[in-house]
Amino acid sequence: MLAIDGLTKSYGAFDLGPIDLAVDEEVLSVLGPSGCGKTTLLSAVAGITDPDAGTITLNGRELTGRVPEDRGTVLVFQDGALFPHMTARENVAYAAASTENIDDLADTLEIGDVLDQRAATLSGGERQRVALARSLAADPAALLLDEPLANLDAPIKRRLRDELRPLLSSLSIPVVYVTHDQHEATAIGDQLAVVKDGAIQQCDTPSEVFARPTTPFVASFTGSTNLFRARIAAEKGTPALEWADHRFDVVDHEYPVGEAVWFCIRPEYVTVVDDLAADGQNGLRGDVQRRVFEGDGYRIDVTPAGTDDVVQATLSPPDYDRLGLDDRERVRLSLPRDAIHIVGECDGIDAG
Repeated sequence: MLAIDGLTKSYGAFDLGPIDLAVDEEVLSVLGPSGCGKTTLLSAVAGITDPDAGTITLNGRELTGRVPEDRGTVLVFQDGALFPHMTARENVAYAAASTENIDDLADTLEIGDVLDQRAATLSGGERQRVALARSLAADPAALLLDEPLANLDAPIKRRLRDELRPLLSSLSIPVVYVTHDQHEATAIGDQLAVVKDGAIQQCDTPSEVFARPTTPFVASFTGSTNLFRARIAAEKGTPALEWADHRFDVVDHEYPVGEAVWFCIRPEYVTVVDDLAADGQNGLRGDVQRRVFEGDGYRIDVTPAGTDDVVQATLSPPDYDRLGLDDRERVRLSLPRDAIHIVGECDGIDAG
């Protein structure tokens, strides 16, 4: 168990923390924009940076004040930090607790055929896998990964992302995986902590964070581009939202009638329908403003009648082809009740 309690660190105008985290034998993804404190957090755990306050323990052993080599942690940087004049095998052996498992690690990470090549001659993906093998060969008590896939091409990144998940889970040690890529964070982490300006905004399972963000920042950073202000209403005793000229049924919540709130719905849950009445879900009409092909699907931007807001919907290529949409075309959108999530109060902002 890696336990971080009340950790703080200040650099001029930037303040990290206080951070409280507990990582068991699992992978914690730490997600946030550049400059939010992710690397500072890892550096404090690894002993590279001294925190101003707080404690760090690993399996009950106090780490605060110990030198990096006496912590049982291994930090993997995004560039791999290999010795370029050494072969891949020599790089792995340099940190290995035992050289007996180097070939097994190489087979797992598919670098067996490059073990005798100098690190300087390896591709980006090969270097990163060698760096991971070197870290795992050290038999760490906790593994810290600082955006290890950031410098890789998209195809290699997707492949390694899929390979890392089962590998890291099999280690049975605390793993902290820092990234600014939401796809990496959700694909690799058992838990997900979202960080902004040095503070943890939300920490839960990836599915919970994405489905039920607790702040507008978490909603927008994890892909809920449909984030709007509204008022709590009631429709014949049923919980409802009043948004411009529209009223939507929503699931039960704790907010009083009249409260100004944020609500969100992920674009993949917004659907274009032929008949709102037949669909039986929250519906609205609007005009298509833009259509964008995103490689694996299409995003359409729709301005609903009665508001200047833009609702985004994600369509699969077959659905997009079937609909045959044009710019400025009037469409019908359905926003399923169960997919609408109330994020929180608007802090006094008029949501009308």
